[in-house]
Amino acid sequence: MNIVEKDKTEPVGETLPCTVRERLRRLYPADVADSLADELLALAARYRERIAPAREGWSERDVFLITYGDTIKVRDEAPLRTLLRFLRKNLGPAVTIVHLLPHFPFSSDDGFSVVDYRAVRGDLGAWTDLSEMAEDYRLVYDAVVNHASQHSAYIQGHCAGEDPYVDFAVAIPPGTDTSRVLRTRNLPLLHPFGTVRGVEHLWTTFSADQVDLNFKNPRVLVEMTDVLFFYVEKGASILRLDAIPYLWKELGTSCAHLPQTHEIIKLWRNLFDLVAPHVLLLTETNVPHRENVSYFGNKGDEAQIIYNFSLPPLLLWSLHKGDASILTQWSQGLDYIGPRATYLNLTATHDGIGMRPTEGLLPEAARRELCDLARDHGGDITGKRNADGSVSVYELNITYFDALNDPRGRLPLAVQIDRFVLSQAIPMALMGIPGFYLPSLLGSRNDDELVRQTKRARSINRPSLDAGVLASELSEAGSLRAQVLTRLKHLLALRSTLPAFHPDAAQQILDQGPALFVIRREAAGAAQVILAFHNVTAAAVSGVLPAGRWCDAIDGEVAVNATLVPPYAVRWFVKQS
Repeated sequence: MNIVEKDKTEPVGETLPCTVRERLRRLYPADVADSLADELLALAARYRERIAPAREGWSERDVFLITYGDTIKVRDEAPLRTLLRFLRKNLGPAVTIVHLLPHFPFSSDDGFSVVDYRAVRGDLGAWTDLSEMAEDYRLVYDAVVNHASQHSAYIQGHCAGEDPYVDFAVAIPPGTDTSRVLRTRNLPLLHPFGTVRGVEHLWTTFSADQVDLNFKNPRVLVEMTDVLFFYVEKGASILRLDAIPYLWKELGTSCAHLPQTHEIIKLWRNLFDLVAPHVLLLTETNVPHRENVSYFGNKGDEAQIIYNFSLPPLLLWSLHKGDASILTQWSQGLDYIGPRATYLNLTATHDGIGMRPTEGLLPEAARRELCDLARDHGGDITGKRNADGSVSVYELNITYFDALNDPRGRLPLAVQIDRFVLSQAIPMALMGIPGFYLPSLLGSRNDDELVRQTKRARSINRPSLDAGVLASELSEAGSLRAQVLTRLKHLLALRSTLPAFHPDAAQQILDQGPALFVIRREAAGAAQVILAFHNVTAAAVSGVLPAGRWCDAIDGEVAVNATLVPPYAVRWFVKQS
């Protein structure tokens, strides 16, 4: 993981000008594209002088942590400072990458309706707090580029007819046929807004307060590119492109995953390769697996990281049924893309457990059964409206701990923790980078009271934790939070020492029956081979080891040819020379 020093004297525009121009010509008329290329390359050159080089790539030491800036609070202290103190004291090097969910002034959707893209919310802290955090961790900032708050300068300016914001929104007549547009919400696509031109019906993919930006207007592309560069200047090493599948609108299509959207992501990739090659793009595409992996582009020329969104529901299904067969079959199809493209493996985020990624992977009866499970365990379901007017499941709203374990305590706490730790160990062993949502890493359960307060289903997994209460819980060795965090930190510490868990290490999924999920990882040059066993059942199961002597990195067990894997246990067998 070397810091690459860039030659600041090399003209930015001489490295990839043809690629940038070609991409822009696929989006806009040639004359517009050429002048736009000159403008974007000049913008890149200015930022290139201001952005310091940083560490590139990834290794087995890298771990994502996802959190809101104010998940942990203490009175009379900026939450960003509280968060950093918590990270330093309780996690340290166990995580290396912190994904800070939107920290900008906003008007709704817990931050994803951005009012001011270049400011830090005053109730969270300041840019200086993030600069300090960036000294210890690589930071991920949310780039909410598909839409903006109706109260932002972009949408207010569009409505007022003010330059340069005219046509920053997408206005279409209310009678237009939009039936083919993919909907992820059970809400109207268009909402009326008063403008100096009269009432306009503006495109709102997610809500009336989140107005989609019009990337057919080149000024929008320039502005959002400037915002992305600004985030990197302010400490971001990874940019999470929120809701990116819906970026480009073309009536008569689904307006999802369009070629123009992929072209813009590739354009941004090219520009960052010029300006700051350490910067990684992470696409948020909670869609069926085949569509999801398309964001790697052609052998990794698009996003460097994509969420492995099919993993959470398939893993939940495996533990629910005590049968990893479908998980095994799906995982066998995960391809290695290249040295600059990898998966983000996780089970929980600030959103629910996405169900669209199970389309084509789980039978409809199984999908319905997972919905019933979520409701039975105190959660809820969010639906999406289909083109025919019907509504189908979009996500399960529940904490991952309670999705696995009935909150009514039908299993002993020790067994519940074993099941949960197993679920979190699988992302650690799979090819890619493991990620953890902070409340999940702390063993959080459903926040029913917050749901009652906000009347929003997603609030069930978006708790606000008092720093003092949390510290007290973590100091009690027998508490749920302490046990979960201690065990996961132990696994993460071990993982960081095992080169076979490098994101690029070779992977093979072995089928040893429905009770076991078995992953073989091999470091480059066969420097290390690991067989990771995961028992998804309540009974001990025998696992087969290839010839040779193997030692479990977790508990030191030495085995030859076979091992007995206890209920809900994890074993990382390292081949001995």
